[in-house]
Amino acid sequence: MTMTKTKKNCTQEMEKLFKEHFPMLCLIAFGIVKDKDTAKDIVQEFYISYWQRRETVSITISFKAYAIKAVKNLSLQSLDKAKKEKSLLQSLASPKYEDPEDMAVSHTNGKIQALLNELPESRKQIFISAIINGQSYAEIAETKGISINTVKTQMKRAYAFLRSEATENLLNIFIYTAFISLLITK
Repeated sequence: MTMTKTKKNCTQEMEKLFKEHFPMLCLIAFGIVKDKDTAKDIVQEFYISYWQRRETVSITISFKAYAIKAVKNLSLQSLDKAKKEKSLLQSLASPKYEDPEDMAVSHTNGKIQALLNELPESRKQIFISAIINGQSYAEIAETKGISINTVKTQMKRAYAFLRSEATENLLNIFIYTAFISLLITK
């Protein structure tokens, strides 16, 4: 009986924190990312992450101060991630070479970008986080507030799609490009 009451109290407390701070946190995130939907997503990710880790999180300051700092960090991470992805997609799309062999690679990069753009947005983000940014499945799961199994499933589906749509040569070049970008960023 006390277990049910504790869960209920915890849920009510979380609901109260959400109602009290959500609008302010959205404004803070919006001030950084300049996109209303992204700001809301960031704040929701924060609350999901907090809810999942609530028993292990030790807040030494007020919840409000903790939430503000976390949302600012998540917003800055979101900007960094978007900047890296935009840069990568631009580098894949823009032909910079005069050598016919290099032009073929550039053309292939354009095909890769087109294939990536056909993936559902969340799957594409997970795939880019793993392959391009070199994040582990656990890191992606924690960042996105989803389970590791969801990340694995999305990666399997992305690979299956790319295999079904891409020629073997195109897929090999994509993997090579991703590997090179990992080496360059580390």
